[in-house]
Amino acid sequence: MLFGLLPGTLDVLVLKAIEDGPNHGYGIAKWVREATDAELVLEDGALYTALHRLEHRGLLRADWKPSETKRRAKYYTLTVKGRRALDQQVAAWRRSAATLSKVLNRQPRKASS
Repeated sequence: MLFGLLPGTLDVLVLKAIEDGPNHGYGIAKWVREATDAELVLEDGALYTALHRLEHRGLLRADWKPSETKRRAKYYTLTVKGRRALDQQVAAWRRSAATLSKVLNRQPRKASS
């Protein structure tokens, strides 16, 4: 359920999901679902497109390893460039959220009589 998300949202979610260490696609989707109390559920097509895009841009590195269930899975890890990008994107999202909150919390002006 990614409708209505602003451009770049998926990328920052994926980068954040692997900030603490390597994870595979299913694990990333599970992390996002749990972190958002199931408000966001990543569709496989969107997730794997984002993973390939981020890998191509040099923000992620991928390695094949056995998963928890002993099946081969592609694990993604942040590169140094990816960590810098995550830090920049988190800072930008925080500024945007703070600005939007100012607007949404602003009280309407009273009409002049």
